[in-house]
Amino acid sequence: MRLTKYGHACVRVEHEGETIVLDPGAFTEPEALTGATAVLITHEHFDHFDGDRLRQALETDPALRVWTTDSVAAQLTGLGGRVTAVGHGDRFDIGAVEVEVHGSWHAEIHPDLPLVRNSGFLLGGTVFHPGDALTVPERPVDTLLLPLHAPWSRVAHLIDYVRSVKPRQAYQVHDVLLSDTGRALTSSMLGERGPGTGAPLTLLATGESVELPA
Repeated sequence: MRLTKYGHACVRVEHEGETIVLDPGAFTEPEALTGATAVLITHEHFDHFDGDRLRQALETDPALRVWTTDSVAAQLTGLGGRVTAVGHGDRFDIGAVEVEVHGSWHAEIHPDLPLVRNSGFLLGGTVFHPGDALTVPERPVDTLLLPLHAPWSRVAHLIDYVRSVKPRQAYQVHDVLLSDTGRALTSSMLGERGPGTGAPLTLLATGESVELPA
């Protein structure tokens, strides 16, 4: 299983002939979708979902399919069965890759702001992308994609989250609003300068890939 980091919350997972792209939003490079066989969108916010770009990709490749929340699916009308709305507890297959959906709601930013639906995706029982929530899956996770910075979290939340999930390793997502200094400081608090999470966090540059155990 090959994992490639793209801008902000987006990653590509390549496995068993499938190229699955998660959360290609407004801060994601257009090439992230090149050659994709499936797209997973955790929720409707613009930094995770670029409707115009995704619709263009779907029109360019008639075989491309999307799994997402009902609110995102409602914005991709006219595409028939190529867009599937999913929610917590659902399971489906993309080729030989099993996908599980965990979680239902976006993390709270402020009580006065309405919550939106958020689906975290576990791919192949190995890689978990929580979207904008600190959802703890109901099964072991080998590789956690950790939202490094967001209006709805602080470092203490992230430390406790990694401790709760207990992954073997973590890689960062959701980091575009951090400067290089901020990224280094935040990651150090989740590593050698912090109280400990039980899992190493590795920062990936945009376009950098790692090989993961399937």
